[in-house]
Amino acid sequence: MRLLGLLLLLLSACARASMGFVELAGLEGDGPVTVFYPSDAAAKPYRRGPFTVDLAAQAAPRKGNGRLVVISHGSGGSAWTYTDLARTLVEAGFVVAAPLHTGDNFSDMSLVGPASWRRRPVEVSRAIDAVGRDARFAPLLQLDKVGVYGMSAGGHTALAIAGGRWAPAMLARHCEAHIAEDFPACVGLTTSLKNDGFDGMRKTIALWVIAWRFTDAAWVTYEDPRVKAVVAAVPYAADFDMASFAAPRVPLGLAIAEQDKWLAPRFHVGAVRAACKPCEVVADLPAGGHGAYLSPLPPKLSERVAALLGDPPGFDRKVVPEVNRKITAFFLQHL
Repeated sequence: MRLLGLLLLLLSACARASMGFVELAGLEGDGPVTVFYPSDAAAKPYRRGPFTVDLAAQAAPRKGNGRLVVISHGSGGSAWTYTDLARTLVEAGFVVAAPLHTGDNFSDMSLVGPASWRRRPVEVSRAIDAVGRDARFAPLLQLDKVGVYGMSAGGHTALAIAGGRWAPAMLARHCEAHIAEDFPACVGLTTSLKNDGFDGMRKTIALWVIAWRFTDAAWVTYEDPRVKAVVAAVPYAADFDMASFAAPRVPLGLAIAEQDKWLAPRFHVGAVRAACKPCEVVADLPAGGHGAYLSPLPPKLSERVAALLGDPPGFDRKVVPEVNRKITAFFLQHL
């Protein structure tokens, strides 16, 4: 409560700042890096795809708290569904960078799954490098303590950076054991169980494809010593060695949505929570679905995506600003 009070004072002190926005070229062929930051320039409505956000586009940055937080988006996503969280972070003085993950974003989903999961932590590190090399931000930041926030597949990225180890073969093992209970996590949007006479065939085909594709049992690990605090929201986690979370490399916060229909909590974030005694539950939304931590939520979702990502009946989005403040308070505490 004391930390949240401090955050409210900081937000009040920074309230005059607008949220600036620039897009940096990614390094080594990576996608662009969207950067949000405090600015004294006036904000104007800025439209990007279906989203309209009040921003000071291309404006000069002003000195904030000297810290950077990187946001890793979910599969098929982008920076623009995290702008409410970014604004709360910016109002507390942070610079926020969101890389567009190669092959797993709104315009290209050719690498969804383990192929992307291997790349994502490296893309986070190169996003830190890109911001640090930019003449506008380099004088304003100390990059010895960086935060990482990730949601869904981005949560997988966050867990890997926090010290979790995973293997593609662990995904196959999980799905073989729990294909019925965690079907959307195993097959994504390819198909769904329909409670008809063909569900047995759907599960059999899915398991055959998964067993054929994901045979690599070698552990995948990653470390960036600049990252000092991590928050994983509704992360994909069933392919991790849960023992690797017994002592995370850095403070690790978890954000939970108990009505998640895409990633059954007991196999993913709930399993991490049980394994990670030092972890802090930053937010727990009893009525929240998988998309509860997206703000704004993407409009015009297809029926299949809406069933997995949309808000369940009874979920009140009025709680989201408080969640964003709690996530921001976590980074203020640890950075």
